[in-house]
Amino acid sequence: MAAAPTFRELFRDCQRSAVHLETRDAYSKTDSAFIDWKAGVPIDPAQRWGAWHEIVSEAVARGVEIRRARVVSTPVSEYIRFEYDVTDGLNIAAGEDVRWLSRRSATGIALPGNDFWLFDSSLVYVNHFDGEGEPTEPELTEDPEVAKLCESAFEAVWKKATPHAEFAH
Repeated sequence: MAAAPTFRELFRDCQRSAVHLETRDAYSKTDSAFIDWKAGVPIDPAQRWGAWHEIVSEAVARGVEIRRARVVSTPVSEYIRFEYDVTDGLNIAAGEDVRWLSRRSATGIALPGNDFWLFDSSLVYVNHFDGEGEPTEPELTEDPEVAKLCESAFEAVWKKATPHAEFAH
């Protein structure tokens, strides 16, 4: 079995769009940036995540639309407050469009069981996590039914979600 492509490769090969749906209230609590943020250490997203910024900004410069939607419980968790605080300097500065949706507003939306990236409406990179929010082996699929479900879920969340700058967390 071949190794999953890197994000650099996925974004390099992407032609039109990359969308990301996040549905967890916490991710890796051992993330050094999260630990530093909790300790009050100033975080420079461009410095901390320079490679991500480069990957995304290069794709955006080629005309790829990159959107990220986050479904979160409210009031938000400490981890989501951290994500919110770094979103301007990390995601938006790189060229992503980010929206937030309260989990209460997502009840009528059929959501996949896992977070995912959808590239060009056809390639799904599924993010798997263990019970503690640590990433496990990702999954890559071009199954048209899975892609259709992911696209439908993302667009339904996007339509109801609040732009980052307007989200009261």
